[in-house]
Amino acid sequence: MPPGATERARRRDAVGALRGLAGMGSLAGVLVALIVLPVACTVGVGARDGANWLQEEPADLDLGPLAQRSKILAADGSAIATFYYQNRVEVKLDQVAPVARQAVLAIEDSRFYQHGALDAQGTLRALLKNLNSGQVTQGGSGITQQYVKNLLLYQADSKEEQQRALALTPARKLYELKHAVAIEKRFSKDEIFQRYLNIAYFGDGAYGIEAAARRYFSTSAAKLTLGQAATLAGIIRNPQAYNPRLHPGAARERRDVVLNRMVELGWADPEQARRAAAEPIKLKITETPNGCTVSKAPFFCDYVQREILTNPVFGKSAAERERLLKRGGLIIRTTLDPQTQQAAQRAVDRHVPPKNSAGKAAAEVLIEPGTGHIKGMAVDRELGPDSERGKTWINFAADASHGSSIGMQAGSTFKAFTLAAALEEGMPFGTRLMAPVRYVPTGYRNCKGQPVGDTKPLRNSADGEGGRSFSLVTGTHHSVNTFFLALQKKVGLCDTVKMAEKLGMRQANGKPLEQFPSFTLGFNAVSPLRMAAAYAAFAARGKYCKPIAITSITHTSGRKLKVPEPECKQVMKKGTADAVNHVLAGVLTKGTARGMGIGRPAAGKTGTVDNYSAAWFAGYTPELAAAVWVGDPRGGYKYPMTSLCMDGRCYGAVFGATIPAPIWRDTMIGALAGRPASSFQRPPAHFFSRGSGEDLVELPDVRGLKLPDAMERLRRAGFRVVVGAAVDSEYPAGTVAETSPGPGSRVEPGITVTLHPSSGEPREREPRPDDDDDDEDDLPPDLPPPVPEHRRMPPD
Repeated sequence: MPPGATERARRRDAVGALRGLAGMGSLAGVLVALIVLPVACTVGVGARDGANWLQEEPADLDLGPLAQRSKILAADGSAIATFYYQNRVEVKLDQVAPVARQAVLAIEDSRFYQHGALDAQGTLRALLKNLNSGQVTQGGSGITQQYVKNLLLYQADSKEEQQRALALTPARKLYELKHAVAIEKRFSKDEIFQRYLNIAYFGDGAYGIEAAARRYFSTSAAKLTLGQAATLAGIIRNPQAYNPRLHPGAARERRDVVLNRMVELGWADPEQARRAAAEPIKLKITETPNGCTVSKAPFFCDYVQREILTNPVFGKSAAERERLLKRGGLIIRTTLDPQTQQAAQRAVDRHVPPKNSAGKAAAEVLIEPGTGHIKGMAVDRELGPDSERGKTWINFAADASHGSSIGMQAGSTFKAFTLAAALEEGMPFGTRLMAPVRYVPTGYRNCKGQPVGDTKPLRNSADGEGGRSFSLVTGTHHSVNTFFLALQKKVGLCDTVKMAEKLGMRQANGKPLEQFPSFTLGFNAVSPLRMAAAYAAFAARGKYCKPIAITSITHTSGRKLKVPEPECKQVMKKGTADAVNHVLAGVLTKGTARGMGIGRPAAGKTGTVDNYSAAWFAGYTPELAAAVWVGDPRGGYKYPMTSLCMDGRCYGAVFGATIPAPIWRDTMIGALAGRPASSFQRPPAHFFSRGSGEDLVELPDVRGLKLPDAMERLRRAGFRVVVGAAVDSEYPAGTVAETSPGPGSRVEPGITVTLHPSSGEPREREPRPDDDDDDEDDLPPDLPPPVPEHRRMPPD
């Protein structure tokens, strides 16, 4: 090819393409030619198909909804958080003040309603500059083309795509023009202008004129004044340079340019414009919270966002789910109860302050039995970078999938699963097992039938003690390690594991629970969320519900999105759960957490992890279940809670009842305040077939005491008292003559004791034939007097 032939060919192609623009008007075609002629070869459009290429609708024309603010709402409709990829509130054109519409048109495209996709006059202005420079330095774009540029920039997912969207090249300008032609065909001028006002960037993170009005002037687009409207219109050309918060002087000058242009066009009264120009820009900034860091329930908020990002119900791919979240415009209604959340946050912060001197942390989750609704989720830290004291990005309350936590060893809270497995098999409360001081865990098999064991002896440490026999009741109340190792062996390790799995337990990393003899002692690392859900199943009489945080999602269009359905299943007999509740209720009155009652029926279990590396408490009422963890994020074994002093308060060694149980107690009292209390169901009778399982105590002798005094003494000893029929006796009238059972009997604590008052009349005995005046002479001299039957000790 001769020298210069290539250049001549490129020019011929460009001229051919421009001829194809004749349908847009000859002037427009010539103007476009002159704009792009210096580098037309980069367009790649030939003469024969130039017109068709421009008139065809672009295949990548995406006019989907713009990103808007999303809101997360609590169960009562109050706002938990607002988050957005772009701070935007879409409005219709009639929701924008006429003066604001005129201000934007005046400075950006005053002939918008008179021209098509290309403004010939605006393009002519750009032409003169471009011819002088030999390249495209000014585009002369109208509203439609600006809308296209903003749309392409909005849809850019990478820096490279963003740079292409902003590039001042002939190819880019023709690409924008092609889209502009398609948009002018599809929408009316009002629709295009409305879309432009909603997509334009006004600086300071405000996208769209409504968000800008709220940001700078704390008003709506519908209520903008002349001066405010001119200020916002002036920002569009250069949002950084004309930002009135950052550069008030430049913004005022630009505002006055807009006012003068409006007067020039006859769209503003000169006197009103003069008065507006005489005033400084009076800002009234409104901060729009973004994200979970500023939420009153930050870790729950973060949990909800991660639920959307990880659950396939919100999109088949991770990219789809992220797009749903980023594009926003969602109203996400959740299960959170503000009263419960506030009570939980106050409790964890009070007992384990966010910036405590010991570096400890606490987390708590509360779940509604029978629904799985997460009612509260609190961590004693702010949501933020871990490098800052008192902050963390890790949600210690949730699993790794919803908070990056790898979980924490659960300690003795796992003993409840062994108890439940034993009761499910029908073991009565009075079943007794020997709990040695040391226990060598051999003879166990996992669910694959493989033998698992350890020759290293395990001892009773932390919560419990051993060296004697215990029943299901007393072994649980005292949290005896070796008792539960023996019970787990009797029940079967696999049955215990299956019970925990039916109650939703998995490792926090998402893997199945590991199966070894110390399973019942809680060596698996789990989350408070799963623990609370498991204990909620006891409260719900054996119905386990998978934790749920989102109840509905509504798009800005009003369309309801699919959300996860509640998943509830009866995983144990109701009577089994009733029996578990009966036993665990005693933990709060006579067990390891005695004194932690909340003034209504409640049950729970302490948990102290080996070496005091962490402590737990899981407890519940029929209305609400909660699990509390306290430990050290830096590593519990490296930083154990022995001789713990925190912010001037010293605890010694920390057990489940030391800090976690008080957190639970304070939370439950606050969360349930003003709400009616209900009771647990009485367990089926067969669980009492071997008695109550309580340790036997000696019944005090109250004979001879006045009736009120006797009743008070027995009640203080924990017995129930009823008054029976009076009997004749030598005791004075009104005093106790007899008790049933008799004084000194070994009985279960809490039984009912019947008191028989004396009538004051001595018993009369019918004389026997051999009676004489001296009864004692008829007794053998070495025979001791008879022992009353009620004083005889029962066999052990």
